[in-house]
Amino acid sequence: MGAMSDPKAMNLRFPDPAQRAAIAAAAKQAGVSMQEYILSAAYDRATAVERRFLEGFRASMARSGAAFAAEPSSIDAGAEQRASEREARRELERPERGRVA
Repeated sequence: MGAMSDPKAMNLRFPDPAQRAAIAAAAKQAGVSMQEYILSAAYDRATAVERRFLEGFRASMARSGAAFAAEPSSIDAGAEQRASEREARRELERPERGRVA
């Protein structure tokens, strides 16, 4: 059965034999197959990139929030609108009657 007919097979050809040997040694030391080692490394790298992105996004949101808080808006809501919004929030946060948790 060829690698193309096995959906679990992964092409593990490396142009550099030293690279293949290093990965094989690392996989053996970790006690996993080369395929599992490579997939795990790829997943770790992808999640690290995701974490960096989310950290940057959170920092950007914090800066934006601070900038908006520092500058009063010309369209600031009046007291009546703020009271209406608070009441709407209380309505949303209130548990529904007869609802089983």
